[in-house]
This record gives sequence, structure tokens and C-alpha cells, in this order.
Amino acid sequence: MAKAPVSTPIDGLLDLACRDGVDIRPTLLRVLTDLYVQKPVHTTEEETQYVELASGLIDMVDDATRATITATLRSYPAAPQAVLRRLGAAPAPVSAPPAAVKATVKPDDLTELFFSASSDERRLILRNLVPDGTAQPAAADVLARIEAAALQRNPTQFARLLAAALGVAPALAERIVADGSGEPLVVAAKALGMSAAALQRVLLFLDPAIGQSIRRVYDLAQLFDEITPQAAAQMSAIWRGQLARRTRTHEPTHWDDERRSARSFANPRSHARPTRTTAPARKNDRTS
Repeated sequence: MAKAPVSTPIDGLLDLACRDGVDIRPTLLRVLTDLYVQKPVHTTEEETQYVELASGLIDMVDDATRATITATLRSYPAAPQAVLRRLGAAPAPVSAPPAAVKATVKPDDLTELFFSASSDERRLILRNLVPDGTAQPAAADVLARIEAAALQRNPTQFARLLAAALGVAPALAERIVADGSGEPLVVAAKALGMSAAALQRVLLFLDPAIGQSIRRVYDLAQLFDEITPQAAAQMSAIWRGQLARRTRTHEPTHWDDERRSARSFANPRSHARPTRTTAPARKNDRTS
């Protein structure tokens, strides 16, 4: 009996291929590959998923992207040969050490692509995140308030509490709550140390579209069990990093701060603030 062809879970990406006139497929392939080569070894499931996603994207990207992916995989000892053959590249050199592989994933890229990716692609991203530090669960009373907001079907309050607990921008917390697939919410719950039972209650009450689908709740509960607290904490740290960068660069005192920020990239010194000088104290202001 002939073996049925393996279907590539890329269909969900096609609708997102051109977002605001920008094709995200080259960036997605680069980020997925950069994440993949950060780990020295992979399970069979991880390799199969990467091969399927990468194979579906290779024919959709430009020559420059394929050349970049080829160079990255050829320096990685555990590069999937199926992907190299699809790229028309020679097998990866076995002698290359894993430490020689340098990932170039940018946090902003990873955040946007995570929210734009399909469920399968999000799982692959989470599986290949290299943890940096340890997870720090939220306090029990914080988790109780977050769950209470979900049980009251109050997504606005839930997002506000989630932003404070994770330390992310309010707009990003709202994006997590509004995501119809639910994976960002699972990541947030895992990072905060929420129990599996509490997450299921949140999923059932917070978003009717998710709560009314028993299959979807089951799939998200399974994802919650699959991802590690460290991977969830790393993703939430990337989300927090966006807020930190925005806080450092934003100057709300200027009405034209967006134009000033643009000019500062071209000429950083022209955007520097003048040094404040202190006037000498008056005689009658001195204490006797």
C-alpha cells in the first residue's frame, strides 16, 4: 500500500502571508530555522514538524532567503537532510560544533511571528525556545484575581490584571486575551504558574468561541502540559522586553515625539537632551 503523503500544515499561514503589504514568509522561515539550530538535539516529533513547515515555505521565499537558510543549516550538525535536499544544498558538515551556530532571532520578529503563525508553527516556536533563566510564578492572590475576572467573563479586567502580572504592555495583554486560537493565553498561564485546572476554567469562561469548543479546550490543555515553564517564561520575557524598549525610547513630553524618534536614528546626537545647569543660590535663600 502506498504511503499517504504527509500534509504540510502551512495552509493557515497563506491567509497571513501578506500582512499590511509585507510578505512575512521569508522572516518566518528564518526565525523558525534560527530557533531550530539553537538546540543541539531534537526529538523525532520536533524534527518532523520543522521539516514539514520549512519544506512548505522554501518554495515560497526568495533566493536570498534560501541562501541564508542554507548557510545556517550547513553549519548545524543535526540539520535535517530532507530540508537540505529541498534547498539543493550539500549535507551539513558533521564536524561543525553546535557552539558555532549563532542564532539571529530578534525579539520583535519573534513576537509578531508568534501571533501571526498557525497553531503548529506556534508549537514549534515554543519547543525550540532556549530558556534563559528560571520561571517565577505569580503570587496565589494574583492568580486568584486573574481567574475571578475570567469567571466573571470580564476580558477587560482580565487583560489589565494579566498585563500587571506579566509586566507586559496593556496592548499586548489585550492581544493575548483577544487571540482566537488561545495559545498566547496558555503561554501566559504557564509563565505565571497557573494550575491546569485553573487554566481550563479560564478557557471555558473567558472566550465563548474557545469555551464552546471542547476539542479546542482539550488541545490547549495538551499544549499547556507540553510546554515547559522555562519556555513560557522565556516567551513572556521577550514580551516584557518590548515594553522595556518602548519605555526607554518614548518621550511623551514632546508633541512630535514620533518624528523626533525617526530623526534620532539618522542623527542620534541631534536628539540628545541639553545638560541642565543649576543656577547659583541666592544669598537670602541660604540658611544661617
